[in-house]
Amino acid sequence: MVDLNKAQFEFSLNVALLILYAYFNGYTVSLGDAWAKKGEGRPHSKNSKHYDKLAIDINLFEDGKYLTKTEDHLKLGKFWEFIGGTWGGHFNDGNHYEWKI
Repeated sequence: MVDLNKAQFEFSLNVALLILYAYFNGYTVSLGDAWAKKGEGRPHSKNSKHYDKLAIDINLFEDGKYLTKTEDHLKLGKFWEFIGGTWGGHFNDGNHYEWKI
């Protein structure tokens, strides 16, 4: 059985590492959707990890410019996968980072 609490703690720690990695590589970030309550706000897919507090959307900036393309997140996406996550760039949602459980 999956320990959701433990997975959420791991996810939070790794999001912090991802944000630091972004800053050390010359980016700045702001946070997008980190949690969604079913039936409220912007809809997510039926099995979205946002509902389990295991996904976050990160808004990426370079030199003050908002980077909106999936490929803009490639470096961060590769790092995220290296530390154990799933990156949304594989389904054309480059700013989406979720934790595998």
